[in-house]
Amino acid sequence: MSAIKLAIVGVGKIVHDQHLPAIAANADFELVASASRHHTVAGLPGYTSIEAMLGAVPEIDAVSLCMPPQYRYQAAQVALAAGKHVFLEKPPGATLSEVADLEALAAARGVTLFTSWHSRYAPAVQPAKAYLAAHAPTAMQVSWKEDVRQWHPNQEWIWQAGGLGVFDPGINALSIVTEILQSRIFLTRATLEFPENRDAPIAAELHFQDAAGMPVHAQFDWRQTGPQSWDIVVQTADGELKLSNGGARLWVHGVEQPLEKEAEYPSLYRRFAELVRAGRAEVDVAPLRHVADAFMLGRRKVVDAFHD
Repeated sequence: MSAIKLAIVGVGKIVHDQHLPAIAANADFELVASASRHHTVAGLPGYTSIEAMLGAVPEIDAVSLCMPPQYRYQAAQVALAAGKHVFLEKPPGATLSEVADLEALAAARGVTLFTSWHSRYAPAVQPAKAYLAAHAPTAMQVSWKEDVRQWHPNQEWIWQAGGLGVFDPGINALSIVTEILQSRIFLTRATLEFPENRDAPIAAELHFQDAAGMPVHAQFDWRQTGPQSWDIVVQTADGELKLSNGGARLWVHGVEQPLEKEAEYPSLYRRFAELVRAGRAEVDVAPLRHVADAFMLGRRKVVDAFHD
């Protein structure tokens, strides 16, 4: 079976850190080109727009779109209209309506659209999901706190409207929560903290519940210094379950569990290849819907200005 000829659009830090190694290790893909306004991938032809790239390299089968979410819809529309399979970095778009339109276009063109949620492939996630399927949760606490200066230095787009602010990492937590819970949750109240000089929040406190009233409390903060925390603690009638390090570690009843080695992005590309080979799409917007609800329902609180 021939390799899927893949192109990267939007060459930034996440591409070099995660996408390129995962693609290089996957025999299902052959990386053939890139498109980015300012950067290229060494050894590959590079173009400044997706239109120029697709015109020059028509044999491309699929594209991975890794630019900021505010600019992803137009590139995805161009790729899908050209009959290319599309991998969407998280979050899949700036709005729910954009993603719905792309889903319809992909179906009409008969190509794959994949909304990737890398944190769902963290090694603790599926064991936690299996445990909670057998032991109903009674409460959940989410703490996703990190230093934005460490993880997003000088990334102005993330502070702009549509850049999501602290929800850029927080949506990873929501992707895990929506994967491991058997019941759907909905937002009941929220507070979003906006620096006085920014259009996106630096912190958020969210309260959810499911139809039976099971509470989920989430705290996201970009002002954390020292140790970073990406933890989900779930109470059940049989004891406590804890995911830590963004889903890389798992404790059940206080005992750490053995897990597979972390392989989030390799797993994403294996899944993308499966979908392309099968002629299927996989579009899940549940984490993005919760973020949209937070902006709709959340109380706005203005806090001190933020400067990199």
